Amino acid sequence: MKERLDRINKRIAEAANGCGRNPETVRMVAVSKTVDANRVAEAIDAGAAIVGENYIQEARDKFNSLYDRPVQWHFIGHLQSNKAKYAVRMFDLIHSVESLKLAKALDKEARKNGKVQDILIQVNISREETKSGITETGAVELITQISGLENVRVQGLMTMPPFFDSPEQARPFFRQLARLRDRIVEHNIPLVSMQELSMGMTGDFEVAIQEGATLVRIGTAIFGARQ
Repeated sequence: MKERLDRINKRIAEAANGCGRNPETVRMVAVSKTVDANRVAEAIDAGAAIVGENYIQEARDKFNSLYDRPVQWHFIGHLQSNKAKYAVRMFDLIHSVESLKLAKALDKEARKNGKVQDILIQVNISREETKSGITETGAVELITQISGLENVRVQGLMTMPPFFDSPEQARPFFRQLARLRDRIVEHNIPLVSMQELSMGMTGDFEVAIQEGATLVRIGTAIFGARQ
């Protein structure tokens, strides 16, 4: 496990250095979908600083076993509003907010918990019907609306490009998200930060880093192929 993590961290550093970025501006999210708590614990012990989960029920089981471990928990899957209370209790950052309804549900639960919930806005850059996310054209309005909520804070954007055999084919989608981030920054929306770009996975994270990713979601390269 440690060798795998070291290998990925080396590739992250090389990709960042290669485009003139500080490697410390890029963080790896260890995506543990379908991975049991013992293996997640092994990854944390080997140096994984962020664990990314896709499903609330699966995450609850692992969180209850590992809550005392020194690790951040990120939610990266599709989140329904009726699961907001569980998400707020467990996760430091939620990558997949796509509607004002969900943001309001998170705001309500965060207020109950005396917490300000950090979130990313998921953007469906590729406009695929099978993917979640706000449209690129709707992103500024949504973020402006969310900025008025007291207990959630927008920290950036997330996207998932189409699956390609070649990482280079994903580059235009990563670049498009970075450009959207820049346009949102120009709007100077109060209490909104655009410091995070969550994009890139095992097959294309180096290209994502070259286009500005700050969070790369790595599963297969750490835990192997899904069962």
